[in-house]
Amino acid sequence: MHRKTSLDQLKAQPFDLLVIGGGATGAGIALDAATRGLQVALVDRDDFASGTSSKSTKLIHGGVRYLELAVKKLDRSQLNLVRDALHERATLLKLAPHLTRPLSIVTPLYQRLEVPYYRVGLKIYDWLAGRSNLLPSHFMKRDELLAQFPLLKSKGLRGGVVYYDGQFDDARMNVSIALTAAEEGAVVANHLEVTGLLKEGETLAGVSLRDRLTGEAFPVKARAVINATGPFVDQIRKMDDPSTPPMLTTSSGVHIVLDRRYAPPEIGLLIPKTEDGRVLFLLPWLGHTLVGTTDNPAEIEEQPKAKEAEIDYLLRHVEKYFDAPLSRKDVLSSWSGLRPLVSNPKAADTARLSRDHVINVSPSGLITVAGGKWTTYRRMAWDAVEEAIKRTKLKAKPSKTESTLLVGAERYRPELPRELETTFHLPADIAIHLSRSYGDRAERVAALSQEDLGKRLASYHPFIEAEVIYGIREEGAQTAVDVLARRTRLAFLDRNAAEQALPRVLELMAKELGWDQARRAQEEKNALQYLR
Repeated sequence: MHRKTSLDQLKAQPFDLLVIGGGATGAGIALDAATRGLQVALVDRDDFASGTSSKSTKLIHGGVRYLELAVKKLDRSQLNLVRDALHERATLLKLAPHLTRPLSIVTPLYQRLEVPYYRVGLKIYDWLAGRSNLLPSHFMKRDELLAQFPLLKSKGLRGGVVYYDGQFDDARMNVSIALTAAEEGAVVANHLEVTGLLKEGETLAGVSLRDRLTGEAFPVKARAVINATGPFVDQIRKMDDPSTPPMLTTSSGVHIVLDRRYAPPEIGLLIPKTEDGRVLFLLPWLGHTLVGTTDNPAEIEEQPKAKEAEIDYLLRHVEKYFDAPLSRKDVLSSWSGLRPLVSNPKAADTARLSRDHVINVSPSGLITVAGGKWTTYRRMAWDAVEEAIKRTKLKAKPSKTESTLLVGAERYRPELPRELETTFHLPADIAIHLSRSYGDRAERVAALSQEDLGKRLASYHPFIEAEVIYGIREEGAQTAVDVLARRTRLAFLDRNAAEQALPRVLELMAKELGWDQARRAQEEKNALQYLR
């Protein structure tokens, strides 16, 4: 993915379809449209997955909580959402085996009546999954549960119920979808902001773009424009019609990262009911423990921060279940992501709002897709492209995204880490990391590491210097934050380690991209602001 080439293509041709927003849904739309033979462009004002799509709970799941709401409230929309998501879970595990894996999750039970309640509920979850079910849920005895989680409070513990979902690396998946779209013929570019909508009479005909890295402005014509900007869809809708009422409300999902003691490598833990009736997960993720998430009403902002009260909330609930004192200094990293919820903005309880998606078409023809969740991005993309085809009478082939393997999957094999160790003399943890992050492209990164780029970016982490150069040359990385937060996941795992790596990342990027001192200083300032 070469950004200069993409910019030249954007300026040179009109498109069948232009997609605003490079998160999971926008990248998914670009891929869907490209597999149908349409001329499609994808732009994002920041980077692919820079918003909500890099800040999820890293689960490919049907939604156990949504199932409980569906049963208790007799809500068919929630039930359909769970069923669709379980089908998509199986599809994603097939399309990106390097970035995904099945994960067992246990709910510890301390009350006798909880045992049949959760066992029945999870059997319904298994049943809804049908042939897509990973493994059947089952009861785990008390001693076995304590062997897995030695720090779990043992007093009153009766055992736990285990079920299976999928886990993934959300930002790496998002980047892979965008890369796959580009390989299918889409024109894909980051750091391009939509500053206005172009109209011919009353009909939408394209967008005005500004390159946020150079300041250059230019128009792009398209027969259809899809607004897939997540929490920011109303901003684009108001460009189209300043009087349009908002269609979204948002909630904040805060996560924290702790060390690996709280979650063994192959099993996560679900806290079934917090003090305000939510659920929390403690999940193994990239050698650490991911804890989340909160669900509170939130204002829309470009880079939301995790509030101290929300971090304290998560720590407090972990302490309720574990015999291990926790403090703020145990938090290696924290972040807040905005969930776009299609509903009445006056609703008080955002946990009960539907995560299903909607398609909205304005009088000028602006197509907005909003709501939904990560697991169902492919379904959302399909619906949006179908709407564009119908509205503009585009001639298109059937979608192929259910069978199109994502970049890195085609020649991925379980023995790849060992092959990397042997061929490129890499330490085991680095070989495993590269194979799980890049799939069959890991060999290209490993080959780069032989060019005096094999050193770790930070102590005790498997990320290496070669990934910086590969991220620039092959994955469209343009800023230090692109590299630290999304091409690698260092900023999400360990803020201090990311800050330790920053000088070397800046040095490598400045040399590769030809930055002058002013640009390098600005990049350092931006990265430190992001990390701190």
